[in-house]
Amino acid sequence: MNNATDRANINRLKRISGQVQGVARMVEEGRYCIDILNQMQAIRSALARVESEVLKGHAACCVAEAIASGDEAEQRAKFDELIDLMERQRR
Repeated sequence: MNNATDRANINRLKRISGQVQGVARMVEEGRYCIDILNQMQAIRSALARVESEVLKGHAACCVAEAIASGDEAEQRAKFDELIDLMERQRR
């Protein structure tokens, strides 16, 4: 990834961390369950956006390098990593 993307992802993750801490406070305070669940959905959505950016970076850098290298073993390894990731997400 590049520095601008890394910084943006770090900022997003810091915001997510703050949101998680906020949800913990909401639970401690006995806030309304639907409000808590709405915040948790927002956190999942924000994490999914970061995950998508990291995946794009992986494809643009690591996978592209494996393809450009012409090394079939490296290409297969990167492909297998992506397949494993997708299979874990379905569980």
